[in-house]
Amino acid sequence: MTKKYSQLKAGLVMARASLIATLRSPTSVVFALLFPIIFVTVFGAMVDNTAVKIPVAIAPGSDTSSPVYHAVKEVSIFSLSKETDSLAQLNALKKGRIAGIIRIASPVLTGPVPQYGFTLLSSGAVADKRPLVEAALQSVTNGINQKVLQGQPIAAKMDVITVPGRVYRQIDFILPGQLGFSLLMAGVFGSAFLLFNLRHTLVLKRIFVTPISRASLLFGEMLSRLVFQIICFIIITALGYFAFDFTLINGIFTFLEMLLLSVFGLVIFTGIGFMISGVIRNESSIAPVANTITVPQILLCGLFFPVENYPVWLRTFCEYLPLTFFVDGLRKIAFEGAHIWQVPVELGGLTVWAAIIAVLSVRMFKWE
Repeated sequence: MTKKYSQLKAGLVMARASLIATLRSPTSVVFALLFPIIFVTVFGAMVDNTAVKIPVAIAPGSDTSSPVYHAVKEVSIFSLSKETDSLAQLNALKKGRIAGIIRIASPVLTGPVPQYGFTLLSSGAVADKRPLVEAALQSVTNGINQKVLQGQPIAAKMDVITVPGRVYRQIDFILPGQLGFSLLMAGVFGSAFLLFNLRHTLVLKRIFVTPISRASLLFGEMLSRLVFQIICFIIITALGYFAFDFTLINGIFTFLEMLLLSVFGLVIFTGIGFMISGVIRNESSIAPVANTITVPQILLCGLFFPVENYPVWLRTFCEYLPLTFFVDGLRKIAFEGAHIWQVPVELGGLTVWAAIIAVLSVRMFKWE
């Protein structure tokens, strides 16, 4: 009786061989592990509060006819949040998404000069940005006061109230981006070069005469990439956590949920590598094509700079890129304490991209 061929066993054998080849590849190790470690170390040790705009919110019910409101809108370092609900603003403040909530009161006419009062609600989650916010608002009050005749009572004053919140460090922004960078580079470049070389050396052609299916072969490659990325995830996250106090709200459970989310990114980026290897005819063309896909995502998907800093038309484009969904999801899980099912936008976006890329990569796969 003929023994039935096991596609699962064949896939596992391919996964083992691919993992060994990946670990022995200097290119894979450098792009997936060494570069992210360098970036995490450099940015984790930096202190820079002026590189990005500071998001603040205007509290509901504030007097938008007040000169204070117009002066706040003109502050160059402020980016006004679109949140209009008071509870949503408070949650965003506690999670570090915004640096403060400004409540602008109507002017009080108790003397010859109107009194323009406003209150800044801040949080411990943005303690590093609070001095900049207070200094900017103090300049607002000074500017209003200078418009009042000399010797008159002060026309504007500011009160500051602080609520508890987690401290949002630069490493909490950078490290999820570097995990995305690692997955992107290892998935696209590693898979594209590996499959092309296997095809060029006729290894795939010899595998073709065996009963192994395309799906099993791709499954084996995906599994090897997953194991490799788990190793990279552990090293990069451990460095950020122990050396730079990277925030993992629920400890090991947060890490596991981040790792689970990475499976979607793995399917997407490794699938892109499969597609590239299927359409490219010579090895020298792989790097230019892969860079055309990866470099825009590295620059536009919030790995180093917040997407909110880009123009509206560009920000809209960035928000639909797979790396943006992945990195935003990691940040919400790691710092905000969201569970993977509590990031439906990011999870839905990654699912759609993964389904599309998975179908295309299987269809575009070639044995020779």
